[in-house]
Amino acid sequence: MTRTLTFATCALLFFATGCLHPKLGPNSLPRDRAQYSVSLADSWKEQTLLNIVKVRYVDPPVFVDVSSIVASYTLSQNATAGANILPNGGSNGALGGSVNFSNSPTITYAPLTGAAYIKSLMTPLPPAMVFSGIQNGLPADSALLSSVISINGLKNQQSTVNGITPADPEFHRVRQLLREIQLSDAVRMYVKESDKHQTDILALRSKDIPPDILAASMELRRLLHLNPDATEFKLVYAPRPADDTEIAVLTRSIVGLLQAMAAQVEVPSEHLAQHRAFPGFETGHTLPNIVPMINIHSSNKKQADAFVSVYYRDTWFWIDDGDLASKQAFAQLLMLFTMAETGDKENLPVVTIPAR
Repeated sequence: MTRTLTFATCALLFFATGCLHPKLGPNSLPRDRAQYSVSLADSWKEQTLLNIVKVRYVDPPVFVDVSSIVASYTLSQNATAGANILPNGGSNGALGGSVNFSNSPTITYAPLTGAAYIKSLMTPLPPAMVFSGIQNGLPADSALLSSVISINGLKNQQSTVNGITPADPEFHRVRQLLREIQLSDAVRMYVKESDKHQTDILALRSKDIPPDILAASMELRRLLHLNPDATEFKLVYAPRPADDTEIAVLTRSIVGLLQAMAAQVEVPSEHLAQHRAFPGFETGHTLPNIVPMINIHSSNKKQADAFVSVYYRDTWFWIDDGDLASKQAFAQLLMLFTMAETGDKENLPVVTIPAR
């Protein structure tokens, strides 16, 4: 009787501990959330870098979104107990069992096509979006370098299949001045609404600011041909301003940003000689008014210290983890990409974890 009770007690304890499996229930949430977050971020970085490299090879960029993640856990367990009563009054018994745990995630992918592709990738970024990003912390000099084609007629450097066209010298000076003013907190962008429409305003204070910043603000006005006495300027998407109280900005699309960065991808020399990739800003090559935006290296071997790396055309392309400027430019691209997504939100990744 004692042995039988012992077997039954062990069996009950076996099932009870199985129900409290550490990989299920609340204990699984911190682990799953962190792991899926890291995996999604890594895959997003790799996909973006791959598309930058592909554009250098005149290969159309393709983006695939993760629309849903379903992680299904299955736990099965069994226990056996038995006893034999011997003729001499003795007995023997056996206790056995097993636990099987499995994880079967289901990931759904949705390619970015049609109207969503045009809105997110082909439509130029609204000037207000760029300057709102600057107001919220994006460095003004790098933001203008990557996302702006021209400002009040001053042209940025441009990448095409024929190579890179240098920027106007004054454009780079405008970038520097806006960065100085940004760091002083003397510039702000806000939206002024009226009954019929809204107007994007870039405001430049002229009172209660240090003399050096005031001098930078006046030089900025001169380079952009702005009214020296005005403090508010209308921000418009146009090649030229209508008057001296407008700041006319032509911006790039996300595809344009990819192309600008693609020109600075380091590609094997044989690929250039065979015209597989368009001419770009090659390593060690300098031109007047050409400013590097990002450094993307290439090698036959995968680099262990890469911030992000992809394999394409039998070559590894990567961004050095110690190159803070390139990492910042790459992160800025991802941020602008997120800000440019104007489609419906039903395809945002959802993690559902049922346990059986």
